[in-house]
Amino acid sequence: MLMDATRASLLIIDVQEKLYPACQEPEQVIDGCCFLIKCANRLGVPVVVSEQYPKGLGHTAQPILELLEQPGNASDGGNVVAKMAFSAIPADGFIEKMEENPGRDQVVVAGMETHVCVLQTVMELIERGREVYVVADAVTSRSMPDKIFALERMRDAGAKIVTRESVMFEWLRVAGTPEFKELSALIK
Repeated sequence: MLMDATRASLLIIDVQEKLYPACQEPEQVIDGCCFLIKCANRLGVPVVVSEQYPKGLGHTAQPILELLEQPGNASDGGNVVAKMAFSAIPADGFIEKMEENPGRDQVVVAGMETHVCVLQTVMELIERGREVYVVADAVTSRSMPDKIFALERMRDAGAKIVTRESVMFEWLRVAGTPEFKELSALIK
């Protein structure tokens, strides 16, 4: 099954000021999340961002927050949800944010840490019947083995492991459109 921009939501998990410097390839993950948000903004895909204990770990990386605040963002910058649980599912307002857009049964997931908050959220989304796509080049952990084995576990549970470019091209579906021209420039 292909990812579909009309059925998808984008979930960015815990890419926070005090967490990302400790993780592997943090700049690549922030760039990957920004890439995905730019695609989502252009194609009308709602974006939800979670923050794990922001009092201690700080807020979401500034480049991500700036994209959430841009006009045309389907979430209008108001979809940052604070949480204490590792999974985003029990966070106050998280399910409500996801349900604001009926018919969106696909969730594209990126963020930190792959083996903790990403994994637990993905497992709960699968349990709730969502079709989940984890963006391998937009997730990270403090150690590479944690990331690798978490991706394998999520795949075994039914999540599809994808790359950010595959998300973009599946959401676009065809070349030759204004959206294609604008978004394909992101990979040149």
